[in-house]
Amino acid sequence: MPIKAVVWDVDDTLFDYTTADREGMRAHLVAEGLLAGYGSAEEALVRWREITEQQWARFSAGEVDFVTQRRDRTRVFLGRPELTDAEADDWFQRYVTHYEAAWSLFPDVMPVLDALAGSHRHAVLSNSSLTVQDRKLRVLGVHDRFEAILCAAELGVSKPEAGAFLAACDALALGPAEVAYVGDHPEIDGRGAADAGLLSVWIDRGGAYATVDPPAGPRRIASLSELPALLGADTRFGAPSTFG
Repeated sequence: MPIKAVVWDVDDTLFDYTTADREGMRAHLVAEGLLAGYGSAEEALVRWREITEQQWARFSAGEVDFVTQRRDRTRVFLGRPELTDAEADDWFQRYVTHYEAAWSLFPDVMPVLDALAGSHRHAVLSNSSLTVQDRKLRVLGVHDRFEAILCAAELGVSKPEAGAFLAACDALALGPAEVAYVGDHPEIDGRGAADAGLLSVWIDRGGAYATVDPPAGPRRIASLSELPALLGADTRFGAPSTFG
């Protein structure tokens, strides 16, 4: 059955979240006078990412809501559990200002969206919130490329649960076998989409998971420029492949 639509992850797939987070937090720590409390900027950034992953896991598991995980990231990172919600929100918002200043798409995003515009429909499925991702996609200039934008905070189910992927298929009125999912995480995106019956495409940018054995199911690519051939699309990226 031919693939008729592509559903996309956002962070570290379309949007260079890791770089924006790193540069945004570095600038924020300098502005807040907090960098001196760490051995190096890199040490502080590693700590921030560890806390982010821990709190995000709680959100994904349904233990806390989206806003609470943000507040708890702030409290744990600062070592100040006594911060009020308003104080935590203010600190996080000051970080967001620096973070947003570093927003950018990966350079292979616009070429592949252009290449697939005439052959495939497009949607987004993210484990974030619609408020965050809708604005992000507008600022980055790609919001109108997608028919539907679905996020875990509003869906009530998150990747890698099959229900999240199937909700994206339902939004497009297509069966899982007619939809490809592209994401950067081997388990949350790669295995999750494959287990839900979609054509799963795992983008491993820069070999970030070079030491990880690829999970069964997803096709592994290093650049989005490989995607049209994988989907069998007749585009300027190359001749149709036998996939799809």
